[in-house]
Amino acid sequence: MPPRLPTQSLQLCCAELSSSSSSVATAAASPLERALLSSQLLTSPSSSRSFSTTASRERRTAPLAKQRMQEWLKKNGKGLKVHTPGQVNYLGGEKGSRLRPFPSNPAFISQPVLSEEAREMIWHKVMVNWEGIKAVSAELGVDQRRVAAVVRMKEVEKDWQKNGIKLAKPYSRAVLEMVPTHSYPEDKPKQALEPINEIHVHSYTMQQLFVPASESREFTREDAARAFHHTLLSPDKRIPHPELVQMERRIKEGMKEKESWNVFKDEAKASEQARDALVAAKAELEQKNTMTVATDRFEFRIKTISADDVGKHGRARGGVGWRYGIPYEDRKKNQVKIPTRID
Repeated sequence: MPPRLPTQSLQLCCAELSSSSSSVATAAASPLERALLSSQLLTSPSSSRSFSTTASRERRTAPLAKQRMQEWLKKNGKGLKVHTPGQVNYLGGEKGSRLRPFPSNPAFISQPVLSEEAREMIWHKVMVNWEGIKAVSAELGVDQRRVAAVVRMKEVEKDWQKNGIKLAKPYSRAVLEMVPTHSYPEDKPKQALEPINEIHVHSYTMQQLFVPASESREFTREDAARAFHHTLLSPDKRIPHPELVQMERRIKEGMKEKESWNVFKDEAKASEQARDALVAAKAELEQKNTMTVATDRFEFRIKTISADDVGKHGRARGGVGWRYGIPYEDRKKNQVKIPTRID
């Protein structure tokens, strides 16, 4: 820092500068301006300002919250600095479980993910042993959509390895070591990862109805679905694995569990083949009704459109354009246009 000057010398210098500047201004001014300047100099106090001679402010102490955080890091948080492989490194809270990473939000529980060995097992069962997705889902307790996603991702991974593309295996292992994982050891019974036969609550079932029923017959789920709406299917047909219901019924009737499981695998395989055939038929019909014109840069797809597709009232969903048919959901405002599910 530059040396500090005494206050008295600074005041004298400022006074001399002000007197010299005032004398110069008085010499060059008119008689009226001289009178005004002289009266102003006599009445106004000295405008000179002195430099501060106080000592520099002492360094502030850390805030109380920061001090508490540092104390917590030295005591309770000391064990979280080093991560133990294979275990989560969550706070958990004093009374909460270790699977709760946010102590202030005990309702949030970290769900386990499939380990690398479990993903390899799923891919091997589907792509090597040619087991159906439904059978693998029911055997391992993994949702069908997750099974399909694992198979697709493993196919991409193996294709990259075949082409010599380097994978980020160290990063994947590091992430899997910090989150809870789910695996299937050979010496232990297989535990389900998630519920596989849940259905969403349909809006038709949110209403309260009073339906008279005969006492001489049983009121089934089919009757309940028909009471809500004539097009609503029963839960036995809406669940992802309706074959599991039939399997349990066969076991209840006296069939052995292993035999019923084999029948379930055959039924699941047949239902998957029927679904794939239906999808292929729709794609073939779409391709048949579409004329393709290929150019150097683009491929034009031309379809035959009928004016009668708008229906009797002109609002049929098969109509073309928003003016004739009802627009699709992705054309409306405030609609999520990114994929939210895996088919």
